[in-house]
Amino acid sequence: MMNAQENVLPIEGTSRVVGRGDRRIGSILAEEGRLNAGDIDRVMELQHMEGLRFGDAALRLRLINIDDLHRAIAKQYDLPHLLPGNDSISDELVIAHDPFNPRAEELRGLRTQLMIRWSRAGVKHRVLAIVSPGSGEGRSYIAANLAVSFSQLGERTLLIDADLRRPRQHLIFNVSDRIGLSAVLSGRAGRAAVSPVPEFGALSLLPAGARPPNPQELLAGLGLGVLLHELRSEFDVILLDTAPARAYALVVARKDGTRLADTKTVIRELGDMGAHIVGTVFNAF
Repeated sequence: MMNAQENVLPIEGTSRVVGRGDRRIGSILAEEGRLNAGDIDRVMELQHMEGLRFGDAALRLRLINIDDLHRAIAKQYDLPHLLPGNDSISDELVIAHDPFNPRAEELRGLRTQLMIRWSRAGVKHRVLAIVSPGSGEGRSYIAANLAVSFSQLGERTLLIDADLRRPRQHLIFNVSDRIGLSAVLSGRAGRAAVSPVPEFGALSLLPAGARPPNPQELLAGLGLGVLLHELRSEFDVILLDTAPARAYALVVARKDGTRLADTKTVIRELGDMGAHIVGTVFNAF
């Protein structure tokens, strides 16, 4: 049986995706116009003289900068990320803007923990709610970055913004929220409201949509369960930025901000509603 420590993971606090490839760093840098043939000869000479890796030798010669090297390594190992200077998508997506950032590594670790626990539990339909006791605790940040991290593995991932009062996912991903979950649950739209996010390949987003006067009633009705049941065959992972009943849930708490009593209450209430708590993220970002 997992103890409390095992169930808590700390999180310290051009727009095209760099794509596939498994080639030499020098070839990638040359292809991107960062090195020419003469530069490569100089790098290789220093590399052999001092036993350096190619990238380190190129840095030593000041032919490239650290961002050039990180981008080339990411391309070599098929780790999609956004090119520097792309401000069309929020910099909250640290896992896409800066995949070598320690926070990005911690988020990938969280993804791995979830996959391990799903595998051990024999979970086939991976539907997970990201919840927190209150607002401003990093729930949307965790949900968005987790969604991108799953899509980076090639998992068909759907992120649903089910916070119908204060939705944020449309702002993070810079998409329209004119039509979204509220319209689907009220019968005014169908699954066409789910939109692919082309920057991240396997990722799709269902924004919250127009703010309804009765968000609790919409989420508590049968519509959400029916929608999730229909979508399970189309996606490998479905993440919800809220806390619906009868779902798996990952609880987010903020360092020096969330009261322990509030977190315990949320976990107890979710359990009473039939939710299975897979873990708690202690967010210090």
